[in-house]
Amino acid sequence: MDKVRIGIIGCGGIANGKHMPSLSKLDDVEMVAFCDVIVERAERAAKQYGIEGAKVYTDYKELLEDKTIDVVHVLTPNRHHSYITVDALNAGKHVMCEKPMAINSVEAMKMVEAAKKNNKLLTIGYQGRQRNDSLYMKKEAMDGTFGDIYYAKATAIRRRAVPTWGVFLNEYEQGGGPLIDIGTHALDLTLWVMDNYKPAYCLGTTYHKLNNDKEQANAWGAWDPAKFTVEDSAFGMVVMENGATIFLEAAWALNTLDVRESVTTVCGTLAGGDMTDGVRINGVRNNRQYVLRPSFEAGGAAFFDGVGDEDPAVREQRVWISAVKNGTPLTVLPEQAFCVTQILEGIYESAKSGTAYHFNK
Repeated sequence: MDKVRIGIIGCGGIANGKHMPSLSKLDDVEMVAFCDVIVERAERAAKQYGIEGAKVYTDYKELLEDKTIDVVHVLTPNRHHSYITVDALNAGKHVMCEKPMAINSVEAMKMVEAAKKNNKLLTIGYQGRQRNDSLYMKKEAMDGTFGDIYYAKATAIRRRAVPTWGVFLNEYEQGGGPLIDIGTHALDLTLWVMDNYKPAYCLGTTYHKLNNDKEQANAWGAWDPAKFTVEDSAFGMVVMENGATIFLEAAWALNTLDVRESVTTVCGTLAGGDMTDGVRINGVRNNRQYVLRPSFEAGGAAFFDGVGDEDPAVREQRVWISAVKNGTPLTVLPEQAFCVTQILEGIYESAKSGTAYHFNK
């Protein structure tokens, strides 16, 4: 195909902040249809990013009836990801769905199965994999630098940065708070570097400790405590089938100065790596401890399709469109994203029950 024709379902924050601006930088795509329950948002998106004559809808099913659309981006609140994606796949479209994949593993598996049944591509918007530091860590892992990775830490910690727009604070629409919002990025990155997608069991805790604070000092303005129905922080320990342990920490509001978001630490039999102040690789060589700090200031070769120092969000779209057009590999496989959702669900369930959650039980 010369140009990939794309339909956008959901024209809110993530569409305007990431997907549509990034797609507009690619020469081989056309955004031809826009759908949102608030028609004015779809109209604004069509005017700013659409081709001449771009269609506007408030019902996504009408958009899916357009047989000239090749790809659909599902950019709605989390609760709607699964059924819209399944409908789009059944309509013969390739789908990029924004993270998290779904609000639970049952809904996520429906998406995996629909992609297989229809022989269509499905990927999830974990653009953190396309950062230069992430690509470097992954390449080191692929080269065997770390050896057998048996301990890891997935970190997504904000001090006071609670998103106060959209439906982020609404548990029904989102399925959770910082764990499913930013913790999902850190967990995805960690599993990807480890190349380990077989969890055995997990323990989790969630907290509603700062939701009702009157003095909030929040980066994005005051939140309404009455509408803050999700956790403000969550923590989990995951044990994989091979015995590896992952600690996951996620918070929108936490009284800490150790603020780092969507980063990973891995420890293996040969070396370790973290994303503290860039990337640091540590190990022993010639009976001496060493620390390697690669520089990302100068341009570097991309390890996957794309431009070396391209913005991660643009690189994500470039890799995705290349997979659609040319059959090149996806970076984020639906089965991998399913595992992320599975673990997040396990941590939430463990927090509710106060006991360990066992996978494949």
